[in-house]
Amino acid sequence: MDWQPDEQGLQQVLQLLKDSQSPNTATQRIVQDKLKQLNQFPDFNNYLIFVLTRLKSEDEPTRSLSGLILKNNVKAHYQSFPPPVADFIKQECLNNIGDASSLIRATIGILITTIASKGELQMWPELLPQLCNLLNSEDYNTCEGAFGALQKICEDSSELLDSDALNRPLNIMIPKFLQFFKHCSPKIRSHAIACVNQFIMDRAQALMDNIDTFIEHLFALAVDDDPEVRKNVCRALVMLLEVRIDRLIPHMHSIIQYMLQRTQDHDENVALEACEFWLTLAEQPICKEVLASHLVQLIPILVNGMKYSEIDIILLKGDVEEDEAVPDSEQDIKPRFHKSRTVTLTHEAERPDSSEDAEDDDDDDALSDWNLRKCSAAALDVLANVFREELLPHLLPLLKGLLFHPEWVVKESGILVLGAIAEGCMQGMVPYLPELIPHLIQCLSDKKALVRSIACWTLSRYAHWVVSQPPDMHLKPLMTELLKRILDGNKRVQEAACSAFATLEEEACTELVPYLSYILDTLVFAFGKYQHKNLLILYDAIGTLADSVGHHLNQPEYIQKLMPPLIQKWNELKDEDKDLFPLLECLSSVATALQSGFLPYCEPVYQRCVTLVQKTLAQAMMYTQHPEQYEAPDKDFMIVALDLLSGLAEGLGGHVEQLVARSNIMTLLFQCMQDSMPEVRQSSFALLGDLTKACFIHVKPCIAEFMPILGTNLNPEFISVCNNATWAIGEICMQMGAEMQPYVQMVLNNLVEIINRPNTPKTLLENTGRLTSPSAIPAITIGRLGYVCPQEVAPMLQQFIRPWCTSLRNIRDNEEKDSAFRGICMMIGVNPGGVVQDFIFFCDAVASWVSPKDDLRDMFYKILHGFKDQVGEENWQQFSEQFPPLLKERLAAFYGV
Repeated sequence: MDWQPDEQGLQQVLQLLKDSQSPNTATQRIVQDKLKQLNQFPDFNNYLIFVLTRLKSEDEPTRSLSGLILKNNVKAHYQSFPPPVADFIKQECLNNIGDASSLIRATIGILITTIASKGELQMWPELLPQLCNLLNSEDYNTCEGAFGALQKICEDSSELLDSDALNRPLNIMIPKFLQFFKHCSPKIRSHAIACVNQFIMDRAQALMDNIDTFIEHLFALAVDDDPEVRKNVCRALVMLLEVRIDRLIPHMHSIIQYMLQRTQDHDENVALEACEFWLTLAEQPICKEVLASHLVQLIPILVNGMKYSEIDIILLKGDVEEDEAVPDSEQDIKPRFHKSRTVTLTHEAERPDSSEDAEDDDDDDALSDWNLRKCSAAALDVLANVFREELLPHLLPLLKGLLFHPEWVVKESGILVLGAIAEGCMQGMVPYLPELIPHLIQCLSDKKALVRSIACWTLSRYAHWVVSQPPDMHLKPLMTELLKRILDGNKRVQEAACSAFATLEEEACTELVPYLSYILDTLVFAFGKYQHKNLLILYDAIGTLADSVGHHLNQPEYIQKLMPPLIQKWNELKDEDKDLFPLLECLSSVATALQSGFLPYCEPVYQRCVTLVQKTLAQAMMYTQHPEQYEAPDKDFMIVALDLLSGLAEGLGGHVEQLVARSNIMTLLFQCMQDSMPEVRQSSFALLGDLTKACFIHVKPCIAEFMPILGTNLNPEFISVCNNATWAIGEICMQMGAEMQPYVQMVLNNLVEIINRPNTPKTLLENTGRLTSPSAIPAITIGRLGYVCPQEVAPMLQQFIRPWCTSLRNIRDNEEKDSAFRGICMMIGVNPGGVVQDFIFFCDAVASWVSPKDDLRDMFYKILHGFKDQVGEENWQQFSEQFPPLLKERLAAFYGV
């Protein structure tokens, strides 16, 4: 029996649909209430589907809206639909997927997918066979409607379609889709490729079985007239390059030729999709050999793509020169996420490569998002890293014409090119830089704001070279001009200059000390000038300055310039204002740099941090107990506050003792250390370690409660939490001495397990920008445990001595390394047998010391000679034959063995 609506009910539903299109908010509210009431009636959904599929006399927007309301109901309550209602909806969808209106077909397609995504693909076995069947229809609308629905299902459920749960329908679907690559309608061809494309990245078996047919069909569509088809062909080739490059290699020459054409396609969406090809190819090992002969064509195309399009310039308000007085709209401000404090070992041997900087290419805002210009620039950047100097012969002739071009748009793109190749082609660019850098510095005062802002970015990419030259040559002029740009009348230029200056600070470090007064005058002046968004970047530039010059900032005249505006902002901001994050981060760096110079400001700052932690904990507790009444707190407030407290403890050292004495921070810390959120625990362990160093008298009474918590957090799944907990244990050891004994067993096994993990990845630890091998901190803590309790730790020596030695050999001489090696020597004294099998590793670790303290050198000497005497001259000779020559020389020179 077919369901029929009641006429009066139908009119009521139609009136509701008409009302809901009214712009009046009061009417909207009435509609919402009415919808709630009607949802109580099970067959209300029958009316909705009836309007969508049967009422052809109604206008399309009303019918489509009926379908969208139904879709929302399906999303929210499908499980409670009575079976007859659900069946009626399904049947109507399949019967009307070929509606004459493309809007109605699309709406029905969305509805089908929503039902399917409610776990219904299994419960609606006839859906896929029927849709596939409808593809054969002579009627274009039916075929197109079915394909639209299938494409949405493929997007939503690609994994399920390739699973045994549904008996792998893809085995039928993929060959079916491939037949439609040759269909006469471009819309259908486009749907067919889009459907198959959903299965490339997951390497679906059914597609892999048909891969050659797929590629052949793609080639046949390469010069299709329809831009949507060309875009999908390009997208397919880019993904295949990533997952089945073996199948593309035989055709690589012609694919590259094709992509060169498409990257210049007059349809920007096609060009952008094709441009992704170069980005992906650059990551493949074969890139150099297959692309080298095509660079002569590719480079000019990429360079040409780096020009602003007219629409970009309109979006970026490129003709507006002065906008500094225009307040920012709030949606321009990207949410900021605070990176929790991670303890790193100072004086690390290696400097990381800063190419990881995700913000590098952020020369034009999220406003114009990912576009051909950005993609072309990113492609040139990665290709410069592949080809290095070999790229320059193709680029330099072009660059000259661009950089001095009378049209600003062309000149601007040339400056962007120069920035994009900075990292990869640095060596080859060096001879030209003495001429280029002054030209770029001149561009900083160009009359076009977009030229000034790109010049800031490009100069920051060459900051490393600028700093390596005598300061008067380029550093001084660059710094002077950048500081002027920080006070530019254009907000985009202010932002670019502030970011570039922060990069320069990181590179120049103490080279900036002579100019501190001038730098601070500018940054403080910017405080009064900046709108909301750039203020946040200014905090970053000030924090980076403090990190870069350190204690040189601790001069009364500098403190008097810098602190009043920071404290003024601090007082203006409310406790719930997210702008506190960057300000607290900035103050944390300033407190660490100023050390005792921060004392006059520390009390209110300290108090507020404690309050923020306390408020957040209280709110979290209320939320846990009454989730329906209270909102979950934003724990970032607490994390940032803990990190600033760490900065205070590190900067003020012993002076922080009175502040701790007058507050309940230890109680709060006990709660934070047990928080469910890893980042909160990570920051609380960093603070615990810093307080242990600064005022152990307040930490000591809590040790019995704290140690078990530290022990349970030695879980390498959360690498940074584990790292900070380990470091805190090591600092506590050094303060506790022999009293550490009851706690050794609580942590030792976990530490030994962590240090033995196979090649723990090198992680980039944020706050100092140094690379440290994650096993270095566990190694130091094990050494420190052994230093204070050798009897307890030495029996396990054999289980960790090898990884212990390898993870500490790369660390420069410092306090932490010193205490750890004293510990290992004491343990060898207790259990010499534990080191015998891995003695060569110990020798190597000892040789990594440049200048150990005299008494430590004596310990090494005794152990080395003791071992040599023990085994006898002849065995020692054989043993030391395995040493690399350098190790042999060092041991002979320093220790006479």
